[in-house]
Amino acid sequence: MKLVTYLKNGKEQLAFLVDGRLYDTNETNKQLPGTMAALLNDWERMRDTARMADEALKAGTTGMEGTDYAKAHIIAPVPHPTSCRDGYAFRQHVAAARRNRKVDMIPQFDEYPIFYFTNHNAIQGPGDIHCMPDHFHKLDFELEAAVVLGKKGRNIKAAQADDYIAGYMIMNDMSARTLQMEEMMLNLGPAKGKDFSTVIGPMMVTPDELEHLRIPAKANHTGNNYNLKMVCRVNGVQVSEGNMGDMDWTFAEIIERCAYGADILPGDVIGSGTVGTGCFLELNGTGLLNDPDYQVQWLQPGDVVEMEIDQLGLLSNTIIAEKTDWSILGVKKKA
Repeated sequence: MKLVTYLKNGKEQLAFLVDGRLYDTNETNKQLPGTMAALLNDWERMRDTARMADEALKAGTTGMEGTDYAKAHIIAPVPHPTSCRDGYAFRQHVAAARRNRKVDMIPQFDEYPIFYFTNHNAIQGPGDIHCMPDHFHKLDFELEAAVVLGKKGRNIKAAQADDYIAGYMIMNDMSARTLQMEEMMLNLGPAKGKDFSTVIGPMMVTPDELEHLRIPAKANHTGNNYNLKMVCRVNGVQVSEGNMGDMDWTFAEIIERCAYGADILPGDVIGSGTVGTGCFLELNGTGLLNDPDYQVQWLQPGDVVEMEIDQLGLLSNTIIAEKTDWSILGVKKKA
C-alpha cells in the first residue's frame, strides 16, 4: 500500500495512492479511519482490511473516481508523529565526515546504533520550508529514509523489530550547521540547528510493496534491508546519490536500541541518518580536502530541494526566507 495524507476542505484526509489518484480510506471501506494517526493506532487490526481495499482499487473493481494526486495539497503522510528520532546508520557518511575533519573513524560506530530525538512538532511534508536568518548560516539538507511504527512495544530484540514497522518514507533532516556546531561545542544537542523543520513524505509505503527489493543485512547485522536508490537534486542538479541498501545498522537494530527500557508507540518516526554524500556538509568537506579552491555550497532562499528514493516517491521542498532580521546568534551574552 501507498498511503498519502492530503488536505480536503482544509482537513487532513488519508488516502490510498493508486495509479496517480487518491482514494479516501474511509470511503473505500467504512471500517477504515480517515486519518493516519487513527489507522496507526489500530494498525494490527485494520492492516488487512486496508490491504483488501487497496487491492480492490488496483483491480479497478470499486468504481471510485478518486482525486488527481498531482492537483492535491499533499502534506506529511504522518502529520503528527508521537515522536521523531533520527539514527546514524550509514558508515560511509560518518567515515567521510570524520576524514574531512582530519580525525580518525570512531570505533564505537561499529559497536551499537545511536539516535537523537528531534522536534516531532516540526514535521512537515512537501512544500515550502520557512527559515529564519540564522538558519541560512550554512543551511543544509540531509538525504535519509525513515520508518513509522504501527505497534507498541518495549525491550524488543532486533530479530522481531521489523514486525513493528508499518511503512517507509523519505526524510529530509534539515540542518542549520552554524547553530548546530556552536551549541554542540557544549556537548549537548543537536537542538536549535535541527528543530525548525524535518520533512517526511510524500507517502508511506508498506513493507510488502518493497519485498521484491529486499536484500540481506550487512555481515554481523540483523534485520531487513532494501536495494533502493536514493538521490537528491538542488535546483534540478543532482548533488547526492546513495542506496538504502548501504545502511550498516538496520532499522531493526535501531528500533531494538530505541525500545530498550522504553516504550515505542504507533506513530513514532525513526530516520536512518544521512546516506553517504547525502548533505552539503560532507560534500563541501570532501571537496575542500581535494581542492582548497573548491566552491562550497549551502542552501539559499528560493532553492528547490528534490529527494527521490526508489518506490518511495519524490519529495520536493522550496526554501523560503522569513521576512525578519531577528537573530539569536546576535544576542549571545559576553563575559
